Amino acid sequence: METVHTPGTSHPDHHRGLRTVATIEAAKGVLALIVGFAFVEILRRDVDLEDAALNLLYALHIDPDRRMSVALLHAAERMSETSVLNVAVIVLVYSSLRFLESYGLWRQRIWAEWLAIVSGAIYLPFELRALIRHPTAFHWAILLINIVIVLYIAYVRWEDIQQRHRRERAHSTLAAGDGD
Repeated sequence: METVHTPGTSHPDHHRGLRTVATIEAAKGVLALIVGFAFVEILRRDVDLEDAALNLLYALHIDPDRRMSVALLHAAERMSETSVLNVAVIVLVYSSLRFLESYGLWRQRIWAEWLAIVSGAIYLPFELRALIRHPTAFHWAILLINIVIVLYIAYVRWEDIQQRHRRERAHSTLAAGDGD
């Protein structure tokens, strides 16, 4: 017996998978907010951003002479009030998008699945670029997780579309048979 599901939602068979992805997306939103609030707290305490960035690199045991570290230090040196506001807006928009996507996936909404496919696919070229420039286990993990999520959600959409087509064909076959 086929499980009936509400229009506008995915098939119930994908309940657990979609909730797993929703949890990952919510975690990304929370992480973005934590980093954003930490950044604002540093600024509120009137800490020199360049010193704070250098301390962060030392705390994480990252060589400050590496190219990415130097870029971080230069960015911290150039931060202005406008830059801080821009960063805060970006963090809020990004985390809001992650929470919206998470909510929709948790509730198995089709619009959230499309959002997950598009937003996940947008990051793939940037992740590939990072991997090519600095092939680390971290970059590999991020890229593979994102690919798996995008492919899984695309599979959920594809399967739902295929099931809908099968139901429409069965319904039109039954309707044609009733006319005899």
